[in-house]
Formats: sequence, C-alpha cells, structure tokens
Amino acid sequence: MNKVLIITYYWPPSGGAGVQRWLKFAKFLPETGWEPVILTVDPEYAAYPVIDSSLMKELPENISVHKTPATDWFRIYSSDKSKVPSAGFAANPQNSLKGKISRFVRGNFFIPDPRKGWNMFAFRKACDLIEKEKIVTIVTTSPPHSTQLIGLKLKKKYPGIKWIADLRDPWTDIYYYDQFYPTWISRKIDAGYERKVLSKADRIISVGSLLKELFANKLHDIRNKIDVIPNGYDEADFKDISSVELSHFTITYVGTLSEKYPLSGFLDAISELSKIRNLHLRFVGKYPDNIMEQIKNSVTGEKVEFIVYAPHSEAITYMVNSSLLLLIIPEAGDNRLIITGKIYEYIAAKRPILCLGPENGEASNIISKLENGISLYYSDSERIKSYIISVMDNPVIMNNDPSEYSRRNLTWKLASLL
Repeated sequence: MNKVLIITYYWPPSGGAGVQRWLKFAKFLPETGWEPVILTVDPEYAAYPVIDSSLMKELPENISVHKTPATDWFRIYSSDKSKVPSAGFAANPQNSLKGKISRFVRGNFFIPDPRKGWNMFAFRKACDLIEKEKIVTIVTTSPPHSTQLIGLKLKKKYPGIKWIADLRDPWTDIYYYDQFYPTWISRKIDAGYERKVLSKADRIISVGSLLKELFANKLHDIRNKIDVIPNGYDEADFKDISSVELSHFTITYVGTLSEKYPLSGFLDAISELSKIRNLHLRFVGKYPDNIMEQIKNSVTGEKVEFIVYAPHSEAITYMVNSSLLLLIIPEAGDNRLIITGKIYEYIAAKRPILCLGPENGEASNIISKLENGISLYYSDSERIKSYIISVMDNPVIMNNDPSEYSRRNLTWKLASLL
C-alpha cells in the first residue's frame, strides 16, 4: 500500500471543521489503497482555539500518528491555553489597546501566523519520515498557512516528492486580514510566501470553485493544477442519531458568531414572530457577551438557549433535532468565497436551511442546487420572517441526495490526485 504523509497542525483533540476534514480522509484512504501517515503537533505544545476530545474516538485503528513539540507564540498573549483566540485574534477582536497591539504584533512579527513555531520541529520529523519510510507523496493542509511553508521547504530538499497543498481558506485575502494592521512590507512578505506555495506545489486543492478562481488568478499557468474537493459529511456520524418530537418550533445555529456575523435582520424578524408564534432559538458555540445580550434583548429569555460548546456528535444531534437550521456567512471581504464546513452536515441533517449572506455566494449555490433551503440578505427581515413562517406552516424533512458530499466519495477523489 502506498504511503502519504499528511502534515496538519490541527488534529484530535483539537476540534473544528479543519480537523474533521483530514480525520475523515485518513479514515477512508486505506479503502483507496493509500496508507495515511500523520504528522502533527503534540497537544501539550499546541495552540488550539477549540478542544473536542470526542474526536479521539474516531481515529482510525492502527493509524500512524507522529507528534512533535512546537514553540507556542500564543503564550505571549496569554499563559492560559483556554484563551487562545480563534481565527488568530480575528473572530472576536478586542478593541482595547492591548487587543490592537496584540493584533499588530500578530500581523507584522509572525508572518504568516504565530503557529509557525511548529515548523522547525515538523520539518525535521518530516525529513525523518520521508527517508525512513520511503514516502514520495506529501500533503500540507492549512490554515494555519505556516504549515504550507513546511511543504515548500520539503519540496526544495526533496524535489522528487509529489507535494499537494490543501488550502481550505484564502491566505492574504482572508476577510479578517486587515484586522492585523499589516504594513506594506508585511503584506509583501506574506504575499511572497503565498505565491511561492502556489508556484512550487505539484497540485493545489481548494474547498470551493470561487476559492479556486481566487488562487488561479494569483499566478499564470496554475489553473490546471488546482482541484476542488469540498468539505463534507460522514454518513456514520448520523447513523445512530434519532430525532425526537419537538414541543416547539426550534431554530438552531451551530458555530462562530462575532461582529462580522450580522444578526439584526434575523433578530428583527424573530422579535415580531415571537409575539405571535411559539418558537425556540438554540445557539451552540462560544459567543462574546455583547452578542448574547443582543440576542436576549430581541426575544424573551425562556425562548433562547445557549450551549457553550458541544462535542461533534452532540452538535449533530442538535442539528437533527431542529425545525430549521440557521447559517450565517460573515459580512467582510469577498464573502462569496466562504463555505462554512458545517453546511454539509446541515444538509445531511435534512432540515431546511436559512442562510444569511450573499445570494450569489458558494454557500447559496450549494443550498440552491440541492433545494435545501433559502439564502437571503442579512437585513431582509420581511423575507426572513416570511420564510420562517412558511416552514412553520409546512414542516418538512428534506428528501435530497447529498451523497456527492459524503466523506467516502470525496476521499476517492483525493486518492485520484495522490
């Protein structure tokens, strides 16, 4: 069986969509004739915004996982590892002087990101694995984009290896990039890293067609080496999930919320509806106090439930046991590119989806193609209200076929690139 070295910073017990992407690929790769060899950071040295120990149970049997130390530069920000900021300080930016200084330091002294403290250790271990196990194919996945620099260095040392760069998010075009206050010199350095990775990688994977176009337009003659393999869902995650009869109409949101996720149009609609209809809001995730207050002020307290964090299996249970699923695309940059990882599990949950964001974006196109819900602009409270009423009056379990997004099928597509 051929071996492929997968270099990923995020791996269980870290949580999040990026972890699940390669955990699931690793699960199904042996079916395709490939043995995954994982290189990751030792959790004792890692800076994880989210922990989900339940994912440890999903590790494939006998999988080869190699862990190395790292320099944790986030310790400069806080000695408390539970306070590692998600999205590199950007998801919930602090506007205090300390917050602004922290983001400036992050954007100008840690290029492309602070997790590059792992690179030196990972590179040494990767060389050892390549030579001892005769590995000729490697994958680097990001964010953090500093992981791609490991692949760049390995390609230089071993020009004969096949290097596939998996880019799950934009790099210098990410919607929160300017929140780091990068100087023109920092932008130039970071853009230089990005171009080198795009140029030197043998193949590039993006998670959506618009993201592919973004990268393809960075350099001439790279379009043909970029492939799209989206995130997806694992049928096994839904196998033992049973739905219960709900006592009230329940709208569930799972994931991140910040100032970049406009809620006012939705909450205006809910505020009016809650006066005449019996409904319940459920938010699963860790949110800033001001966001929770905004939600609580829009509806009476007994109609809102906040669940700070749920393991992956529990999050899916909440999705399945809902009347309607809320999806919000951040309002920043070219947000047409953004496809949140949970959209595929929302689809697999077979519940109607209300997506707030650009009506011509990637997420909207997926929902429209599968006829799984509706996409509306953030402030369109009247249409938001009308859609919620229509689902209330005509409850439905979606009867689509999302199998093109199953993790097993997507892994076969990955194997064809390997």
